[in-house]
Parts: sequence; C-alpha cells; structure tokens
Amino acid sequence: MKIKWYGHAAFLITSDKGTKFIIDPYEPGAFGGQLSYGKIKDQADFVLITHDHADHNYTKDLPGDPQVLKGSGSKTVKGISIKGVPTYHDPSKGSERGPNTVFTFKVDNIQACHLGDLGHILSDKELAEIGVVDVLLIPVGGFFTIDPMEATRVAEQIKPKVVIPMHFKTEKCGFPIAPVEDFLKGKTNARRPKDDEVSFNKTTLPQQTEIVILDHAL
Repeated sequence: MKIKWYGHAAFLITSDKGTKFIIDPYEPGAFGGQLSYGKIKDQADFVLITHDHADHNYTKDLPGDPQVLKGSGSKTVKGISIKGVPTYHDPSKGSERGPNTVFTFKVDNIQACHLGDLGHILSDKELAEIGVVDVLLIPVGGFFTIDPMEATRVAEQIKPKVVIPMHFKTEKCGFPIAPVEDFLKGKTNARRPKDDEVSFNKTTLPQQTEIVILDHAL
C-alpha cells in the first residue's frame, strides 16, 4: 500500500493492484486563499469524504468520474473493505461544526484509518467500531480538530503501528492551527522520509508505534 499526502487532510491511497482512492480532497484557494495547496490531478477509482467542508469535500475538479462515498456503514469497493464510523467535528456532539465520519479501510491486508476532522476524544463505542488499526491518519493542529495533546491521547487509544499526522500548519495553510512540531514534542519515535509518499507492507510494519511525517505533495 502506498500513501501519498497532497496536503491538509487529503491523501491518495494506492493498492498493490493499482486501485486508487482519494480521501478528503480540498478546494485550492478555499477560505479566501488561506488554503493554497495545489490542484489534485491524480485520477482515482473512488473518493472518501469525511464531512462537507470546502477543505475536505471538493470533488468537482477531480479527473475522471470517481465514485464519491460519504457517511457511516460498511461497504466494499474495488475489493477494498471500507467502514464509516460516525463521530463529531467538535467536542459538543456536532453542535458547533457538525458531524464527521471516521473511515477505516483495508488495503493489501493493512488496516488503515483516516480520522477526518475529529473534534473529540473517542468513546469506548467509537473505539470498538474503529477496531484494530495498523496505519492511522490523524489531525493534530487543533482549533478546528483535536489539538496536539488530544491527538496524542487518541493515538494512544487506537494504538496503531504507524501514525501519519495531517491537518497542521504549513506555509500553504493560513488557518490558526498548530504546526506538526507541537505534536512531536517529547516524542522520540518519529521519522521524516523527506518525501510525500510512503509504502507499507503488512510483514514489515513496525512493532512499536512510529510517527511518519510526510512532506506535502502540492
């Protein structure tokens, strides 16, 4: 399985068989230009949308005509098992920013999870629905999502083999959110491959949780 980070919360997942899907594509220049990551040009078989905000749901300009999947429940698309777990965009059960779907998906026998704009610590019920996770894509910037300390707690709740931070401050994100360095403070299990893409094999996943910080592709 290959994971490519475009920027913000947007990723391209590619299976060994060549199936491709995009998660949370953003609108370039959204929110008055505060989000200035480039246009996504990869063609995908389908798209997962965790919630309907412009920095997560922009499918209009994606190449081809990919199937768009939203909401909770289990389904299999192109041989990939997908499950949507209902959560919230804020700690007030959605009253501030609405609902959020956490997606789990199995690719090449690796169980991965994208938390979307999760805004709270997970309940026991939500944790049980998410289940075992090998690779976790987690927001760490705070303000609109869980903050660095909360993200640390959520990662401890889920206990993945690999943590990939997302939704943090960069030179192409003008939102008032924290940089990834705030999440990394006090952690020694982090590496930066100096690339926008990383590959994983089920047999070579780390035994202890490792944080992988990707460069944004766009």
